[in-house]
Amino acid sequence: MAMTVRFSEELDSALEAIARARRMSKHAVLVEAADRFVREESKTARVLASVDETRQDYAELLQRLEDA
Repeated sequence: MAMTVRFSEELDSALEAIARARRMSKHAVLVEAADRFVREESKTARVLASVDETRQDYAELLQRLEDA
């Protein structure tokens, strides 16, 4: 899927420097960055879901500890 992205001059220069240093295209750098972002967001969502589940499972115990 084609898409146009506009970056500030600073960000574009930084991406260009990274791409040059890694001997990659800016496109490849951006694809890698997007992939990392998606995986991190997914991981964050799983952790938050786990925390909510744990909080629900131990709600009574947590309340007793709070009241103590």
